[in-house]
Amino acid sequence: MTNDDGVESPGLHALAFALSRVGEVTVCAPEAEESAVGHSITTRIPLRLKQVSLEGLERTYCVNGTPADSVKIAIGWLMTEGPPDLVVSGINLGPNTATNVIYSGTISAATEACIMGVPSFAISLGTFVNPLWPTAADIAAQVAETVLERGLPSRVLLNVNVPNLRPEQVRGIRLTRQGDSSFVDALEERLDPRGQPYYWLAGSYQMTDTDPTTDALAVQDGWVSITPLSLDLTAHHVFSELSRWSWGDERREREPRR
Repeated sequence: MTNDDGVESPGLHALAFALSRVGEVTVCAPEAEESAVGHSITTRIPLRLKQVSLEGLERTYCVNGTPADSVKIAIGWLMTEGPPDLVVSGINLGPNTATNVIYSGTISAATEACIMGVPSFAISLGTFVNPLWPTAADIAAQVAETVLERGLPSRVLLNVNVPNLRPEQVRGIRLTRQGDSSFVDALEERLDPRGQPYYWLAGSYQMTDTDPTTDALAVQDGWVSITPLSLDLTAHHVFSELSRWSWGDERREREPRR
């Protein structure tokens, strides 16, 4: 288990409690919040691994690095008996849907596990206030049991998003695709006490998806969204169009050689 909200996150603790009913749990997470760091990997400073206390678990560690760092350290160094059967990243406070997938440290941790050949999924709760952690934790345990039983295709991970509802209010589980909704940035300039400008990045989420098979809209409508993600980012659907482009060949033929 890992996350991007830090080892003290209540979402991580709720997840650990739920997954301890499924199997033996090892936690290796960033020591502080690392939200929106994407797939950043630390290369310019040394990483330090420290054992910490988490009630009910014996194997809990934190790393002074990113979510992807935590997975690398756990699989590559900490787990000397062999790689885990499954890596679960979360529970993230806030949804990781649509274009948020690109920025998410939560998803990047699961992606790093996938790169290292370990089945993985990320799980997020679709709210930033008054989180109902038990709902997402129970879904995580359910997904974990299914993945452990059936496995995942090579180079594929799952992105799970759970609506912030009581269990009886959740409409069910829907297999979805990544949507197009995104944050609209708001960059605010402020002045420090010495009168020098600095900039604070904020913004708001703009729901633009109308297709019920998209992740963001499914969660908004009360469904658990499960989106399979691939390590292959190739836009295969544009190959036919791009193959008709000249790519400058004609211009090079016309230009005299020097």
